[in-house]
Amino acid sequence: MKAYVGVTDRPWAEFLAQRPHLKEINFWRPSSEQVFKRIATGDLFLFKTRFPHNRIVGGAVFSGFARVPLSTAWEAFGEGNGRKHVDELRDALNRYRAKEGNPEIGPGEDPLIGCIMLRDPVFFDEGSTFPPPEDFAKSLVQGKGYDDILGDDRHSAYFAPIAERVLAATGDPVDDGPEDTATWEHDGPTLGGYGRSRRRLGQQAFKLALLEAYGGRCAVTGLDLLPALDAAHIHPVADGGLHRLDNGLLLRADLHRLFDAGYITVTPDFTVHVSPRLHGEAAGEYSALEGTGIRLPERKADRPSADALRHHAETVFLREEPNLPGDGGSA
Repeated sequence: MKAYVGVTDRPWAEFLAQRPHLKEINFWRPSSEQVFKRIATGDLFLFKTRFPHNRIVGGAVFSGFARVPLSTAWEAFGEGNGRKHVDELRDALNRYRAKEGNPEIGPGEDPLIGCIMLRDPVFFDEGSTFPPPEDFAKSLVQGKGYDDILGDDRHSAYFAPIAERVLAATGDPVDDGPEDTATWEHDGPTLGGYGRSRRRLGQQAFKLALLEAYGGRCAVTGLDLLPALDAAHIHPVADGGLHRLDNGLLLRADLHRLFDAGYITVTPDFTVHVSPRLHGEAAGEYSALEGTGIRLPERKADRPSADALRHHAETVFLREEPNLPGDGGSA
């Protein structure tokens, strides 16, 4: 397991510490220029306050990074951004932009910001905070990453008690071995009975992470109109699926509904198939999708699971023509 110690201001941490009902939060960055790749989904993200306080005041599980418009970040996380109103968030962003020499966000502007998305945050009481790691330089303004925090003797003594406190509250295992490389875990020949996965995202992070992975474009049509895009689960959460990138497709809203209803599917070779139950002139646009390939995320780990796609194609997809009145022979 890896960890990242991020530097934050006390108002952000204190605001969120007073709202323990928030299970997903955004450790935002004022611009979208830098992509955060230091740790992987499921790793540990710790909060260190600035000087002079300079303490580890809590932590959370990393859900992913996305660059989205300010309004989208507020819509997804609300007070989980560490501010009470979107105007307060904009003011905070502008303060950091000014320090970095970047132009302020003007009235009516909706710029892209960086979202380090976190789930299941835990904040420590003032009397039980931790000092920063010994090698954490005072000059660091954003943070520092650490590798193998539980297996490396140089770090385990420091990080183990912090990881125990954070992950015990989330229900995640403290030491679950190397990152899960198997796409899905299930019992028996059919999907089901998923075990806990370090690659699980938060519900709100699921869509934003899909937007990042698919470059803000529908996987089937390439449409890049944000309000018209949905985060589709291949295997529904209600039926045992997880909020994981490999259980998701970024789809145009109408295609999402058709996918959920079984009128279209994507097979494990990433090919679109359209059900014969779609008939008539109105289905022409959808029928034209038959046999086309989908756009895929650059990272293989983010691409749709072959098992999940197979499950949808075999159990949800409507393969047969509908039974129409009069079918079944003459009287």
